[in-house]
Amino acid sequence: MSGNAFGTLFRFTTFGESHGPAIGCVVDGVPPRIPLTEADIQPWLDKRKPGTSRHTTQRREPDEVQILSGVFEGQTTGTPIGLLIHNTDQRSKDYGEIAQQFRPGHADVTYWQKYGIRDHRGGGRSSARETAMRVAAGAVARKVLDALVPGGVVIRGAMVQMGPHAVDRAGWDWDQVGANPFFCPDAATAARWEEYLDGIRKAGSSAGAVVEVEATNVPAGLGAPVYDKLDADLAKAFMSINAVKGVEIGAGFAAAGFTGEDNADEMRMREDGGIDFLSNHAGGILGGISTGQPVVARMAIKPTSSILTPRRSVDVHGQDVDVRTKGRHDPCVGIRAVPVAEAMMACVLADHLLRHRAQCGGF
Repeated sequence: MSGNAFGTLFRFTTFGESHGPAIGCVVDGVPPRIPLTEADIQPWLDKRKPGTSRHTTQRREPDEVQILSGVFEGQTTGTPIGLLIHNTDQRSKDYGEIAQQFRPGHADVTYWQKYGIRDHRGGGRSSARETAMRVAAGAVARKVLDALVPGGVVIRGAMVQMGPHAVDRAGWDWDQVGANPFFCPDAATAARWEEYLDGIRKAGSSAGAVVEVEATNVPAGLGAPVYDKLDADLAKAFMSINAVKGVEIGAGFAAAGFTGEDNADEMRMREDGGIDFLSNHAGGILGGISTGQPVVARMAIKPTSSILTPRRSVDVHGQDVDVRTKGRHDPCVGIRAVPVAEAMMACVLADHLLRHRAQCGGF
């Protein structure tokens, strides 16, 4: 299987399956002498780990990370950083009935068509369990950004829509994101989501979501103009996350309804010689290169495909079957996608920061 690595200079490769003994990753390209311990990584994993509320899967994984290599006396050495998380709460028997069946909406049928074999236990490699290692790699990327960008880069994510219910942006408050189980920036909307998702969960169904992620204090100049555009790499990063079906940067699809006058991010000079943008429809990226404004992206996440309602499908013998997926699943996978989206933003920015330094030097 190819395609298990992401990035150019800041590059990570993940391995492991949902119900295997462990999952892990190797992070390469990290400059030496950057402070790094497990305590720097664990808080981000704790945001993503399962079983934190009744609104997520009840699989209980501590997701305690181990640093295996690349760090000596609390500092990176410049060598590959090995990270490992043991799986401790697998219930493979939950998947016995679907060993020969393809779950609609899952990668079951495509894995079978491509490889002729699949690990049916929780989806194996196609499981969102893999994203824990993206979060671990993203924690390392944040340390790189903190070390190399004066003042650091602040990366924050929020869920802005659950099913058909979007947040009221007039009530947006970043402080609310950590105060509810949905990473919702609006307290009133979070209360409505709770009632809505309780109904979805009790019905054995699932809901989709939209996640927004923002990075501030991003230096101008990251990205390359043609095939290595910053927004192109961000789109690839976000589209590689399980269940993501659409990505937009800045105004995104809404820009199609703008006039040229509406869409233009006008500029004025500041007294200190810097440039002030009067709006940010571009999402902090022009011509594939960061402008110094906040980098803003959103991703659409489909409803969790594992539901209790029987769905029509087929099996490995070519027979029509009805599939009802048992086990422990997120009624809205978008909730735990928030820290994953933040991590992928961090990895892309760290990669482009190192690439910019290699060609153009410092800022």
